[in-house]
Amino acid sequence: MDPCDCTHEDIGGYDGSSDSLEDLQDSRAADTAEEEELCVSFQSKYFNFYPLYQDYQEYCVQAETDDLKKRNTGFLSALTIPQELETPIIACSSVNYTSFQQLSNAGDICLAEAPPVRLSTLWRDLEEVKASGLLTRLPEEEIKLQESMFELIGSEVSYLNSLTVAVKHFYASKELKQSLTPMEHHHLFSNICQIMAASKKFLMDLEGQLEESVLISQVEDIVLQHCPEFHRVYVPYVINMRYQETMVQLLQQNRDVLHLIENIESHTDCQRQNLRSFLVLPFQRITRIKLLLQSILKQTKPDADSKSNLEKAIATVHEVVTECDKGVRKMEQIEELVYLDRLLDFGKMKSVPLVVSGRVLLHQGPMRHSGFSSVYLHLFNDLLVISSKKYYFQHAGFTVMDHAEFPRHVKVEHVQTELLGPPPDSFLLHLSKSHTGQPTTMKLAAETRLGTEVWMKLLQCKRCRFHLTAPFYNLNKGNIWHKDLNMHLFFSI
Repeated sequence: MDPCDCTHEDIGGYDGSSDSLEDLQDSRAADTAEEEELCVSFQSKYFNFYPLYQDYQEYCVQAETDDLKKRNTGFLSALTIPQELETPIIACSSVNYTSFQQLSNAGDICLAEAPPVRLSTLWRDLEEVKASGLLTRLPEEEIKLQESMFELIGSEVSYLNSLTVAVKHFYASKELKQSLTPMEHHHLFSNICQIMAASKKFLMDLEGQLEESVLISQVEDIVLQHCPEFHRVYVPYVINMRYQETMVQLLQQNRDVLHLIENIESHTDCQRQNLRSFLVLPFQRITRIKLLLQSILKQTKPDADSKSNLEKAIATVHEVVTECDKGVRKMEQIEELVYLDRLLDFGKMKSVPLVVSGRVLLHQGPMRHSGFSSVYLHLFNDLLVISSKKYYFQHAGFTVMDHAEFPRHVKVEHVQTELLGPPPDSFLLHLSKSHTGQPTTMKLAAETRLGTEVWMKLLQCKRCRFHLTAPFYNLNKGNIWHKDLNMHLFFSI
């Protein structure tokens, strides 16, 4: 078994099972030669010196913040060495690390040592391009397009370089493996080796196309070919990032492990980048690929043959990102249900298991009951739970008073306060079938009029769904921003 072949499903990422624990333990005994093979760096034929992907990503973010001035005015790749660097960088057979350190200080960029093949950060700088005479024949718009496609290749070199450092120095560290259990090691690194292997194959195909013709084309076809593999390796990795972050926080409390990680981070290959910056790379890369393709599309002529497949490639990569987002939200929902399941005390009544596939917490909060006592509502997409808050050993919990299937047995009715008196903005909550099997009614009110409107809208909905979005209220259009859960609720009444 490949030491990195464990996926999120292998460790029971969705149901908490540990059926593959033996597999994880067996992976520690993997052949040494196989592990060393994972750490062999891919030797790019077109890039000799290149930054770690962390520096490339930082440059991109800064460029976007600055309105992309550098790229828009000079058609330059984000991998271009800054013009402030007065010291020329020349490809050579040996590299002095101290000189790279000086260059880094001068240009505020970290440079990584790579095999002495050739140096180029721009498509126009390739010797084959210069010899072909394309620079004198192609219009500036086409050169700009070529540079955009070349950036996809160059940034993948940078990305693979960082992944190689992460696998070689962190993942493959024998000392770190000995300090962690197989499960902890998996939660920390997930399937990063599979991602590195996918990146190698992707880059080999990109550079292979460049070898066939210096006039770059069909990068969108290569992306489409690799999208199934992107989906297979990136989705479980991003989902695992919640466990990953928890592991990093726990390791910070272990002085011995923390000291070990700091020693690894001090290696020259890491270029002062910490473990977190390497672990977040796959998430950054899959979203960056989409942005790079969109940039290529903007430079592509409307009637170009490649436009259709470019749009397909962008949509397919977007699907991968969307699946990552769905997976993360699913894990958050499951964790939230597990947490609430521990807080709810059903007492002598028959308990209802909260952790059920497809169940989502829509809204929760305190309500005034008949103007005097207070109750707490937990509204799920298929269940309404009414509780009273309790405290024990300085911890809060809930004693369940009633529950009903939602929306089938839940109805609300607005109360005319001028007839029944206070509290204002009340409504009647009707449970046509409570936990006893009998109907029941109670008068409820939130702390504010807006709060009451939100509850009434939600309790009246026949079908609720949601997605993450920016916060706002829009009660008139049938949707509500839920500030506590950071989600946008849509419903039909």
